[in-house]
Amino acid sequence: MTDRLDLLLDAQGGVATAGQCVDALGRAAFEAGVGSGALTPVWTGIYSRAEPDSHLRLRGLDLRAGAPVPICLQTAAAAYGFDTEGGSDLHVLTPVGHQLRASDGLVIHRRDGAPLTIVDGRPATAPAWTAIEVARSLRRPRALATLDAALRSGACDERELRLAVERQSGRRGIVQVRELLPLANPAAESPMESESRLVMIDGGLPAPVLQYEIVDRTGRLWRVDFAWPEYRLAVEYDGFDWHSDPDAFRRDRQKRAALWEAGWTMLSIVADDVRGQPFDLCRRIRVELRPRAA
Repeated sequence: MTDRLDLLLDAQGGVATAGQCVDALGRAAFEAGVGSGALTPVWTGIYSRAEPDSHLRLRGLDLRAGAPVPICLQTAAAAYGFDTEGGSDLHVLTPVGHQLRASDGLVIHRRDGAPLTIVDGRPATAPAWTAIEVARSLRRPRALATLDAALRSGACDERELRLAVERQSGRRGIVQVRELLPLANPAAESPMESESRLVMIDGGLPAPVLQYEIVDRTGRLWRVDFAWPEYRLAVEYDGFDWHSDPDAFRRDRQKRAALWEAGWTMLSIVADDVRGQPFDLCRRIRVELRPRAA
């Protein structure tokens, strides 16, 4: 009897309805499996033998809806590899001709006219459309981080993003996204680097070169997050993990010494500088730029 359920789960992507489980196991064995945790609820009336992840939860929705459920917003962004916000909620569209209801962890959207494509075998709003739609819902720094990440992922290019902006013209938040799009840069390697760059631009600083490579006097190659090569000034963003990593700390000291010997100045910034003291961050950088400009 257990074999019947395993075969059914394999055929349905790891999920089965309560009725299917009862047919395969019998009522008593089904209830015992749920009670012991051998069968885990994915959604109401949908079960699996595995701990539900996003993939299983989506397969459960497919089973409930009777058709593949399209993903959108952050869920689609994660599938394309450019989600910067995280979160456990699934964002989906109701399949044509079917009905789904929102519940804990499930947000149902209606997006008439949204272009759909296939990612990992699942219908999803197109990459550029997804990036613009996500960016419209975020604060400016995080919106730029999403645009940077979308370009870095290779899932879409600048032309496609511009077209998506025009297709979403008139919608909430689109003016902000349209203004940010010329600043988007695939060289930004993290959301906080994107936020840092926006603070610098808003502060009136010259736009930095991202991921700039410097050769020291021994021929060793170093890369810095932000650089103003004509002023020989580099800025590095230090995240929380950096402070707890002895190897990273040692490498930072080696980098500082090597760049100083090569005639460069290197400043370090952290999240509090970017989000809590943006004026002081720009002042520190400007102080270093002025003597070199002179």
